[in-house]
Amino acid sequence: MRHPVRPVLAGVLLAAALVLTGCSADGSGDTADSKADAGGAAQEAAGPASASAKDVDGRGPAKAPTLTANSIIRTASLTVQVKDVPKALDEARGTAESAGGYVGDETTTRDAEGHERTRLVLRVPTERYDEVLTGLQGAGKLLDRTAKAQDVTDQVVDVDSRVKSQQASVARVRELMDRATKLGDVVTLEGELSSREADLEALLARQASLKDRTSLATITLSLTQTPPVAAAKDDTPGFTDALAGGWHVFVTMLRWIALALGAALPFAALAALAALLWWRIARRRRTPGEEG
Repeated sequence: MRHPVRPVLAGVLLAAALVLTGCSADGSGDTADSKADAGGAAQEAAGPASASAKDVDGRGPAKAPTLTANSIIRTASLTVQVKDVPKALDEARGTAESAGGYVGDETTTRDAEGHERTRLVLRVPTERYDEVLTGLQGAGKLLDRTAKAQDVTDQVVDVDSRVKSQQASVARVRELMDRATKLGDVVTLEGELSSREADLEALLARQASLKDRTSLATITLSLTQTPPVAAAKDDTPGFTDALAGGWHVFVTMLRWIALALGAALPFAALAALAALLWWRIARRRRTPGEEG
């Protein structure tokens, strides 16, 4: 005969096991839900960052913006003394052209003694500026050197921005002209377009000038000829020196004699006049006596 307590105890244990199993299942579901919610929030928070790290079309990380290099205008002036000016001039031309530059201006003159002097303006790329400068000043004896560097980065950025704005402004006026139907509106828009295009041309000219001066350095080179070395003179006097010295003494003596005669001439004239008067008076006195 079976004991009635065992089935009851078994049922109680089975119910307890089912309750525990249900609780654990609920707990694991809650945990999964919380993990999913946390993952979604994290993805949502990382969304802007990940979007900013990608290109617009989502094909990979975006490139970091490149820093604008400084725009610098470089100028230099050199004065070099050389033995052969034409040869040094050809070498300077070759140095500039091999560096990717050119000769902008050239002037050649000669002084009163026949020494040749050449002045030329070289335009060379800024990245070869130091190399060309070193080569030019080593062509002979360096007499003078001046170098300057002017940072115009702010001007370049400002002009570039103004050019873009002015181009957009000109485009807007042209669109309005295309849609204008009244003659008065067309005339007004044409005047406005001319004014804005003139401003744009001025900005483009300034932009081109800044680009030219920052991309090409300017070097003014002056080449002077080395004066010939004079032969050492012998200080020992020779026959020619003695003859020249004697002639100088003779001329000096004649000059002093002439000065002395010039100073005594008035007195000699008075003495001669007095002697003539005395002679005439004496002659008149002697003449009556001789007749008697």
